Amino acid sequence: MKTIRVAAAIIIEKGKVFATQRGYGEFKDGWEFPGGKIEDGETPEQAIVREIAEELDTEIEVVELLDKVEYDYPKFHLSMDCFVCRVKSGDLVLKEHEAAKWLTKDELYHVDWLAADLGIVGKIKQYMEK
Repeated sequence: MKTIRVAAAIIIEKGKVFATQRGYGEFKDGWEFPGGKIEDGETPEQAIVREIAEELDTEIEVVELLDKVEYDYPKFHLSMDCFVCRVKSGDLVLKEHEAAKWLTKDELYHVDWLAADLGIVGKIKQYMEK
């Protein structure tokens, strides 16, 4: 099975985490943490900074690796590095997503997460409760 390596940004500001709804592709309308594929020669940290600049017109700072999610979709294996991040500059402009929400720790389960992203929600809640 093909493995796809991606990086996801867990952007936390003022006690809320940023979630986006996919606007295209096989998983359209599913909720996810923004990010994308890690290119050849890129570190996961470089990939997430680049992806957020491209997709959301925003510069972020990586704070720390929260976890790595391994998930088998029917057609591929997803390996996702999930980084806690904060906004350095920009307004999180939706260029590829159809919607976005800022969720409190108690609202984390109020959206229909994609399966792989759902795997990190519990750890995000724990992180936000610190």
